[in-house]
Amino acid sequence: MTTGADGDDDPYLWLEDVDGAEAAQWVRDRNAETLATLTGAERFASLRAEIRQVLDADHRIPYPGWRGDRFYYNFWRDAAHPRGLWRRTTLDRYRRQVPEWDLLLDVDALAAEEGESWVWGGVTVLRPGYQRCLISLSRGGADATVVREFDLERREFVPGGFTLPEAKSDAGWIDLDHVYVATDFGPGSLTTSGYPRVVKRWRRGTPLAEAEVVYEARAEDVAVYASHDPTPGFVRDFVGRSLDFYRTENFLLTEAGERVRIPVPEDASWDVHREWLVIRLRSPWQVGAVTHPAGALLATRFDAFLAGERELTTLFCPDERTALSYHVWTRNHLIIATLVDVRSRLTVLTPGETGWRREPLAGVPADEHSRLVETDPDLGDDYLLASEGFLRPATLRLGRVGGPVEVLKREPASFDAADLAVRQCFARSADGTRVPYFVVGREPTSPGPALLTGYGGYEIPLTPDYDGAVGRGWLARGGTYVVANIRGGGEYGPRWHHAAMRENRTRAYEDFAAVASDLVAQGITTPAQLGIEGGSNGGLLMGVMLTRYPALFGAVVAQVPVLDMRRYHRLLAGASWMAEYGDPDREEDWAYLREYSPYHQVRGGAYPPVLLVTSTRDDRVHPGHARKMAARLHEHGHDVSYYENVEGGHGGGADNEQHAFIWALVLEFLWRKLTPSGQAIPRQASADASERAQVFRR
Repeated sequence: MTTGADGDDDPYLWLEDVDGAEAAQWVRDRNAETLATLTGAERFASLRAEIRQVLDADHRIPYPGWRGDRFYYNFWRDAAHPRGLWRRTTLDRYRRQVPEWDLLLDVDALAAEEGESWVWGGVTVLRPGYQRCLISLSRGGADATVVREFDLERREFVPGGFTLPEAKSDAGWIDLDHVYVATDFGPGSLTTSGYPRVVKRWRRGTPLAEAEVVYEARAEDVAVYASHDPTPGFVRDFVGRSLDFYRTENFLLTEAGERVRIPVPEDASWDVHREWLVIRLRSPWQVGAVTHPAGALLATRFDAFLAGERELTTLFCPDERTALSYHVWTRNHLIIATLVDVRSRLTVLTPGETGWRREPLAGVPADEHSRLVETDPDLGDDYLLASEGFLRPATLRLGRVGGPVEVLKREPASFDAADLAVRQCFARSADGTRVPYFVVGREPTSPGPALLTGYGGYEIPLTPDYDGAVGRGWLARGGTYVVANIRGGGEYGPRWHHAAMRENRTRAYEDFAAVASDLVAQGITTPAQLGIEGGSNGGLLMGVMLTRYPALFGAVVAQVPVLDMRRYHRLLAGASWMAEYGDPDREEDWAYLREYSPYHQVRGGAYPPVLLVTSTRDDRVHPGHARKMAARLHEHGHDVSYYENVEGGHGGGADNEQHAFIWALVLEFLWRKLTPSGQAIPRQASADASERAQVFRR
């Protein structure tokens, strides 16, 4: 059976019934087929064990978070605690080779006690005071969470405290006895994207139903928010709504309950720190006689700006090779992170009487990718900095702007990289655009198996990182790993993103195809040996590659993918993505969406084998995308494997065991399809503790 051109007579619509009996049986049958095919060999067991060892390793850096009370907080998973421990310690104890931790919450013990498959969803700590927090827990890793108030001194949930049932909620502290809460309040309280439409101020000890409405968005908006800034001398409250994925309308909420519009461009992002307002532009903004370009970062004094003054200081202006990645505040300084041809740079900006002084951030290695892990704008000018590379495990440093920098932790190697190298290359896309990509592996003497990944959406850049699972499961076994920095991402700022939005989406796909062709032209691999993998929007990328460029690849893996561009906006959070892709209900948008929608472009002929991986508990990208695509591919006689994890949410796995299983499944599939005999090059012995130190000192 085939579908109509627009998918309106979709014969696989029944697979969108997430927990329906017929759909659930279909999932069980497909899982059984895939597991029987891929998991029986010794190599799968070895892959799974090695990846699990990497994910659970005791020598991983326990990355900390700062909450304003001078403790180092950490959430940790390992073999003994698969769902994780939330804990904290002091700086002196964190400096030790094996820190001594103060346990706050054992999620495994809580799950066992309550008979729930709890997955950690994050925490919001009360400022100031720091004695209470709001903990979010999801069932099986979904975006929807249960929120509970927790006492940090007693290490227990607060009886009768602030508690929200399962929903896609947003809750934040005002003071000890009040919170802002946006959640599912019942019929009419959600947007068409499935997020809260109404935000309320909730007072302790009163029913949630009696909470005071603070602000309401429209049903067609994406979501609503409210937040409280408790900074002494600069106490402020904000409310606003997301008009779409990129545009917001924002207000200062006065003590009298009046809303004062913050007149920044709707598609700009902004934040307020003490007296300063910082604005990051996504599109050009004309102010008086000056037009500030997209990608610029501007600063002004917040109160003066609200009063009508427009004295804006340009803190960053992009060029053809350089883009702003993000910015963060310390107490007295602003740190901006930029990418220069996808290589990180960090700069400190300091406001003064004569303007903003700038200098490089201390402690940043020149040849690694560095990112700011944490600052504490309330307390001072300290920062935590992590630096790593594709072949270099992370180093965590503690620095202070204008002061010393010390190494806190070094992560040992997860695989032997002695004969591996990294190089950056550039491919030419169909329209002549220069597209960067990184190649990680041995210097090729002949073409071999390669794994290419990409994303290309939502202005999200792919930057170098140390992935022990890929290292052990792919690189150490002889494969080459490639990361493509295609348009749609944020590698070169808004212009790189805008170039592949909506009707221009196919440019991202042309970029990825150009990288694949360049790998073959360089002799790194062949089409039969080239596998590709991507997730979410990257899963859409994989679907397009499968249906539009099948001759370029030997195997395709799409994880938690978006594939049905006719109905994506009607499934779960899909309506919130229309600013990125377009509205399928508009004839002019569907005219271009249908041309690449993977589900609608499946045809007969020669396709590479494909593995589709998703999660029943993914409440962001509906598992129906992958289910229906698998059924459609099978209908046309293609080689398709399918695996649906019951848990995991949009992250695919709820714990390290599930993540290890899925990645072993992916890599086993790729090795089987990309090597003539289905056998990878024999793996190297992993570096032992003494070797690791030598391997990574170069």
